[in-house]
Amino acid sequence: MAATMADVARIAGVSKKTVSNFFNGYPYMRDETRQRIEAAIEELNYKVNISARNLSSGRTGTIGLAVPELAHPYFAELSQAVVTAAQRRGMNVLVEVTDGDREHELAVLNGVGGRSVDGVIFEPIALESADIEAATTDVPLILIGDRVHEGRFDFIAVPNEAGAHDATAHLLRAGRRRIVALGMEDSAEPTAAARRHRGYLQALAEAGVEPDERLFVGPIPWTRTAGYDAIADLLAAGVAFDAVFGYNDALALGAMSRLKQDGVRVPQEVAVVGFDNVEEGRFASPTLTTIESGREWMAQKAVELLAQRLDDPESRPGSALLMADHRLVARDSA
Repeated sequence: MAATMADVARIAGVSKKTVSNFFNGYPYMRDETRQRIEAAIEELNYKVNISARNLSSGRTGTIGLAVPELAHPYFAELSQAVVTAAQRRGMNVLVEVTDGDREHELAVLNGVGGRSVDGVIFEPIALESADIEAATTDVPLILIGDRVHEGRFDFIAVPNEAGAHDATAHLLRAGRRRIVALGMEDSAEPTAAARRHRGYLQALAEAGVEPDERLFVGPIPWTRTAGYDAIADLLAAGVAFDAVFGYNDALALGAMSRLKQDGVRVPQEVAVVGFDNVEEGRFASPTLTTIESGREWMAQKAVELLAQRLDDPESRPGSALLMADHRLVARDSA
């Protein structure tokens, strides 16, 4: 016999109303209570009766998730985290890949394309603040990611500057002084590359280390191939360095692969740090030191906030600007 909401309440030691509040995104629930309910749901393999709930609420029971790509490990893992968080609340997820194309992102932002969703979680990378402010979407929208847009919509941001600062400071504390900024961008735009570069420069300044522009590599694609090729170019040019900070894990993994190919020992001769804590880094050789940027928390919070907006349509969007937490995950590469 399938588990019921009453069974979840009994196992969690709470009332059915509390379990209902959990599924409806009630924002003031204690973390301990939320964790007990989640544990009970997992233990019972409880599934919400989506059809019955949607019939009574007038909703589709489906939310949209728009991301630049799925081939990249970070976005694949982020998408999975959103799907998992949504399913726990009895919601389906329609995933759309924008390829970072501005026209495609504008279509998502303005509700073009005939989608039938209750709300959207959206990571734009090509849009400007003016595009966001002019949006005509008629469903709740939660923005996530690197390019912070304050104002009209709720935004959950990656801690780019703080994370990059801590990654660079970790290398500096280990005695590294010639740290490659792999994937940097010198721009006033609020891109991830520019923000992470500011964190890198701040850490150098605090340590009294003069930046060397020969160690600045970018803008380049944030891919393993680009990281591999960039390190090959530095080695061929005879540029001396004792560490690499890849502005994402893909760059760092590509860099590490090239270093190993050229017989450069990691971390003995060159230490390597990445950013994002994708699962692949745990199984690299050596394992990759990286910054955990709060991907799982961001996914859960985005779904929770969207559920809150759906339950209270009169609540003012744009009232939440949340920054994910971060931490250094120290492994063998640095």
